Amino acid sequence: MKKPYFLTIGHANPDLPLFVFLPGMDETGKELIQCQTSSLETVFDVRSFIIPADEMGSWNDLSQQVIALTQAELNRYPRSSVYLCGESFGGNIALKVVSQAPELFTHLILANSASSFHRVPWLDLGALLLPWTPRFLYELSSYLALPFLSQVHRLSPIAQKALLKAVQDAPKKTAEQRLELLRTFEMDTAKLAQITLPVLLISGRDDHLLPSVEEAQRLSQIFPNAQQITLPHSGHACLAEADTNLLAILRSTHFLP
Repeated sequence: MKKPYFLTIGHANPDLPLFVFLPGMDETGKELIQCQTSSLETVFDVRSFIIPADEMGSWNDLSQQVIALTQAELNRYPRSSVYLCGESFGGNIALKVVSQAPELFTHLILANSASSFHRVPWLDLGALLLPWTPRFLYELSSYLALPFLSQVHRLSPIAQKALLKAVQDAPKKTAEQRLELLRTFEMDTAKLAQITLPVLLISGRDDHLLPSVEEAQRLSQIFPNAQQITLPHSGHACLAEADTNLLAILRSTHFLP
């Protein structure tokens, strides 16, 4: 079985600050990652954390793998700045990672963190019922979920195709396991409250899947050095939208090295 790994889309550049991106998808969504990170590669040496579809590890397993991979990168090429960015499911991993190894990173970015999943009753119920859902209903529901995952009209044609493919290709057993992880997610707020590194909380006001604006507000009360930015027309998959440029957001919030 393949283990989670760091993917380099462009060319590695160890002279630049390291940017560790934890996307909200498994390996079936690799086509989407480039549209989320391509502009970042002009300023950062980007690594995307890829979770194979048959990886069934716990939150602790995933966070320890991120920590080990990041440490291996730093052992090869020490950096003065290391950014950790988690989107949706990846935001939950990022919260686990910084609570366990805050010393590895200089900045934390969370985009529509899925840490609010268990507070949405219909998602919580859906996670419990999915194992008993027939395969054809799962495939239909995956297609119908697109309007909840994104503001489809704000995606480029390439991103629309990539997101649809990622949703359709996700194995049912993988979805069951990921949803169960989200349903039972817990974070150590006492540890997070002691983390002083700069934190940027990005949320889409038109996120129809999760209460991301409210979650960003809640997280901003936990982290002592957090700032929040709300994207007024963005949905859950905000980083895949054509008009969302993460590098521009980092510049506007003075979050660059």
